[in-house]
Formats: sequence, C-alpha cells, structure tokens
Amino acid sequence: MTARRLSLIAPLLLLPALIGCGASDQPQPQPPLSEQAMAAVIDKPGANREALARAVDQLFTATDSAETRAVLVLKDGRIVAQRYAEGYHENTRFISWSMAKTVTAVMIGMLAADGRLRLDEGVPIPAWQRPGDARGEITLRQLLQMRSGLKHDEDGDPPYETDTVRMLFLDGRDNMAAYAEAQPLEDEPGKRWEYSSATTVILADLAARALTTSTDPAERARAVSDYLKTRLFDPLGMKSMVPEFDRAGTLIGGSLIHGTARDWARFGEFMRNRGAVQGAQLVPSSWIDFMTAPSPANPGYGAQTWLNRPQSDGQALWAGLPTSVFSLNGHAGQFMVVSRDNGVTVVRLGKTAEGQHGPVRAGIVRIIQLFR
Repeated sequence: MTARRLSLIAPLLLLPALIGCGASDQPQPQPPLSEQAMAAVIDKPGANREALARAVDQLFTATDSAETRAVLVLKDGRIVAQRYAEGYHENTRFISWSMAKTVTAVMIGMLAADGRLRLDEGVPIPAWQRPGDARGEITLRQLLQMRSGLKHDEDGDPPYETDTVRMLFLDGRDNMAAYAEAQPLEDEPGKRWEYSSATTVILADLAARALTTSTDPAERARAVSDYLKTRLFDPLGMKSMVPEFDRAGTLIGGSLIHGTARDWARFGEFMRNRGAVQGAQLVPSSWIDFMTAPSPANPGYGAQTWLNRPQSDGQALWAGLPTSVFSLNGHAGQFMVVSRDNGVTVVRLGKTAEGQHGPVRAGIVRIIQLFR
C-alpha cells in the first residue's frame, strides 16, 4: 500500500475513536427535577431558577446530606426558596442547638448597651469573688469569645462523661450555671480558645442577674423571657420562639431555643443588617461587628458566632465563599449562613450525624454561589 493511500485512510480509521472521545467529553444531561423541587423556588429568585431548585433539592435527596428537614433561602430579605421534608412545615418549631449561642450574645449586647453589663470588666459571678480567686478576672469579652480559661470538655467518648452532657442532662441539669461556674481554671483567662456550651450558660446567668435581683427560678426565667420577647423576638416578628430554662431559672442559652425556619431566617436577616430591622437599630451595629470579627485566640470564631476563616485544622467552614460570611452552627447540622456580599441568608435544619456535615456545608455553598 502506498504512503499516499495510507495518509488518506488513517484519518478515517481514527474517526470512530475521535467521535467516541468527543461524546464522552460532553456534559451528561441531568435528570429532570420533580414538581416539588421546582415549586420550592419562586419564579424570579435572582439566580438561575432551575439551578437553585436543583441545589436545594440535593440537600433533601442526596444520601450524604440526610436528613434535611427544612431549607430557606432569602435574597435581600425576600424568601426565594422554601422547602420542607415530609412531616415538617412552616409552622414547625425546630430546635436550635448551638444556634442559640448567637441569640444569647445579642441579648448580652443589648444589656451592655443598656449599661447593665461591661465588656472588659470582671463579670459579677458571686462564686468567683473570693479573695485570690483568679476567675474573678475573667471578662465578658473573654466569655463571649470562648477564651475564659475555664476547664471544659465539650464532647468526647463516652459522651456521658463530657461536661456538656453532664451539665445538660445529668448532675448539672437542675442548675446549669452553678455547674459551669464551679469549674476551675485550666488556662490563663484570654490565652486559649475552647468551644464551650457551659460558657454560654454563664452568659445566660449574667443576663438574669442583670435583669433581676431575685433568686426565685420563676422570676429569673420571666425576666429573661420578657426581655427577649420585647427587645428582640417581637420587633423581629419572631412569634414562634420558645426559649427553655433549667430549674434554677437560667436560660439554656447555648442549646435550647425553639423556632420556625422562617423565624430563624428573620434572625439571620437581622444579623445581616447589623442589628437593624425596618430602620430600627435594636442593638448597636458595632456590637454585631464585634460578634462577627475574628477573636484573638481563633480567627475562625467571633463572639458566639462562626466565621468563614481557617479553623484549628486550617480549613474554612464555607470553602469557596468570602471571608465576610458568618454562620450559626448547631449540633446535628443546624446551619444559618449569612453572606452580606450578595445579600443572601440560608437556613438549613435537620439531623445529620456529627463528623458528616461536609456535604451539607458544600450544598449550602453551592446555593450561595448561584447569587453573583
């Protein structure tokens, strides 16, 4: 066979392979979305409607995102996507778990603005006022930023030996603040960051002490409940909110506030708007700035609020989003993520095992990235 004939035939022999290669490189069509998935998104959400519906749907249908119970997406204060799993709806109250910590911090900010608490003075815990007790030097700022220096074991194995479980459910459950405040120092106050639900209970106790001199549990609970209702929940329209108190009348401010997904979204919008609602400044904007600024001992955490900066493992929680993003993160995958840069707030509520939140966080990132 001549060289000329080979040069003509060779391209024809390669043609099937080239066609096959091209076909495999083409993006595969995605399966059609269900009516339920499309109905969850309004007609003009400010992003590609089908892409948004698909991103929300994945949080409900992907096996590695189980179990999502509610998702709300707000753009510039308007609900643009809303979906609930079977058995849940817009009037369902969802448990906050640690999202409550940020609510407690806002209440503390209001009390500080009222002049009832001071950020950089030793806090008035009676058990710490004895001569020589170094705990009397712990400041409100250090408590808010999780760097009190108090001994604490947030989680571990077995869980029933951790301080969090003992405080919430075992020997500390009747008087959680007393349990938390009885812990010794293990570090110099301010030196080291350590996540602690007990720290937030101490903040809740300080709120009660600032609002009433009574030691009666019912009066302590009433004072804090009324303050939250009149100063925060009612002005924001958060009518569903139900805070829980222990037998000593202390708000379980690190774990147990219940509310609908819509009301949690309202709180997220309040944070996005730096403490304002409908032109009214409920807490100084500088306080929200403080809550969402890196703390000295952990740039990935502010004051009872998570930031999108490297954590102790060197990774940011919301990879792919700006460092200005902040979030409320609760046990079992409760998330409220706020992106001021594009005016988006996302609420995801559900039950996902600890250590398996990566796919859920990635799904929330995909939603926010659609709004550019």
